[in-house]
Amino acid sequence: MDPQDHERFREFVDARWSALLRLANLLTGGDRHEAEDLVQIALLKALGRWRHIEDPEGYVRKVMYRHQISRWRLRRPHREATFATPPEELAGVADGTSAADLRITVRQALGRLTPRQRTMLVLRYFEDLSETEVASVLGCSVGTVRSTTHRSLARLRGLAPELGAPARAATAAPSTNVPRGAHT
Repeated sequence: MDPQDHERFREFVDARWSALLRLANLLTGGDRHEAEDLVQIALLKALGRWRHIEDPEGYVRKVMYRHQISRWRLRRPHREATFATPPEELAGVADGTSAADLRITVRQALGRLTPRQRTMLVLRYFEDLSETEVASVLGCSVGTVRSTTHRSLARLRGLAPELGAPARAATAAPSTNVPRGAHT
């Protein structure tokens, strides 16, 4: 690798490290060490092909997705650890911690999903990929993406019912602008 390519790679890593680590953190269920390993593995693979990569961000993300898929395919089924559920949030607390509490709740709930379920949800909703794109990345059918996403969301709602509370309150209020049964 010539010095110019090396410098471009270094700039890419400096600029995108935190975003890639956030994605890896979601893909690994909040395990910081696994997330760092996932990013480093993807960057190492990108480094070897740096001259031939047209879209470095897309290449690194795709390597991360595929490596994470390989991890959860190789793992044997195991019994999930159960944790005590956090106490209900106190109503009316305006100390600015609700957004942090929400992030913690989402991260804990995602961590209790299977790696496959978590990957589907991260790609669909965090990465905002279409069902077709997720199917292509994961090497499965669109129907598999739909059913797994549906079951994953249902399980996520079961693990953290407090996440669905604001949505239920919003849908309970009558609305004259949205036709009955319409989804946003």
